[in-house]
Amino acid sequence: MSAPSAPPAASASAPTTTPTPARAPRRARPPRGLRRGEALAGWAFTAPVLLILGVFMLVPVLMALWVSFSDWSGRGSPLSSDVGFVGLDNYAAVTTGGGLAERDFGVALRNNAWYVLLVVPLQTALSLFLAVLVNRAVLRGRGVFRTAFYFPSVTSSVAITVLWLFLFSTSGVVNAILARLGIAGPNWFNEPSGVLHDLLGALGVRSGPQALTEHGFLGLSWWDWLAGPSVAMSAFVLMAIFTTSGTLMLLFLAGLQNLGPDVEEAAMVDGANGWQRFWRITLPQLRPTLFTVLTLGLIGCWQVFDQIYTGTQGGPGKTTLTPAYLSYQSAFLSQEWGRGAAIAFILFVIIVLLTILQRWVLRERPDVRRRARTARTKGEAA
Repeated sequence: MSAPSAPPAASASAPTTTPTPARAPRRARPPRGLRRGEALAGWAFTAPVLLILGVFMLVPVLMALWVSFSDWSGRGSPLSSDVGFVGLDNYAAVTTGGGLAERDFGVALRNNAWYVLLVVPLQTALSLFLAVLVNRAVLRGRGVFRTAFYFPSVTSSVAITVLWLFLFSTSGVVNAILARLGIAGPNWFNEPSGVLHDLLGALGVRSGPQALTEHGFLGLSWWDWLAGPSVAMSAFVLMAIFTTSGTLMLLFLAGLQNLGPDVEEAAMVDGANGWQRFWRITLPQLRPTLFTVLTLGLIGCWQVFDQIYTGTQGGPGKTTLTPAYLSYQSAFLSQEWGRGAAIAFILFVIIVLLTILQRWVLRERPDVRRRARTARTKGEAA
């Protein structure tokens, strides 16, 4: 009797099934018609604003740009056939013309440059100090202090300028206070000499070296560029710091209130003192706010006009002349519309270039990001 045969072995050629990986479920896309409808609704809501900006901002800017390249006399339309194209002649007149127009532009640029160099750092530092001060929880009546610091910012600049003219007059309050201290106050808005030249003159230096007096830029010698702001412009510097620090304080205050306390608490655990926590922890986190404050200050300082128009109108001796006021003076008073528009667009280019430079300087570097990430990790661990 034969043994039962074993079951046949599986054939090597038999197909083997491999499990297929499960695919992630696709997100349901909204219907294309719905997306198109949302886009149309968005354009419908923004169309009135875009139309207003285009009619009242973009079109005038483009027309002013055309005027800067033309010989328009201010009569009739600048787009008429009687207006001719002069190319870069208006720009060359104020930059390389070699006459009074170039010198006036150089003087205005010098005055405004000193104004920016003094106002922007001082108002930024003061506004940051005020924001840190009113942000402290131990300070009583913080709302009163915030309102008091912000109040000059909501007052009319014309009213502030008139008040400043009264305070800084020869027999004004400022000179009366200085007289009480035994100091003879200057004739603020009638003194054309530069502050740095006055300080050097007090030390016996009456003229600059030959290298500075024989060479220059835009019709001014380098010695004139280094004269510093005039006494009158110094009064405007103080006024700008007084009126704008309150607004910038609110920006810093908003930035401070958005910072989490965990990173600073970790720094306190590590033994950092108050200054180290502010310099190493708080200030790097305020970089976006700092860039905003510096950019607004830079733009506002280069566009200063109403204080000069109300106060001194460029005097004394053109030491408070600014490019914005010079543009108005060239166009509306001297009827040189092309030259006035050219000055305005040169000022626009200066502001844009300085803003780009400022953004590059304040960029967030990799080592700063690494330190912030490490401090944040310590704060979460603590």
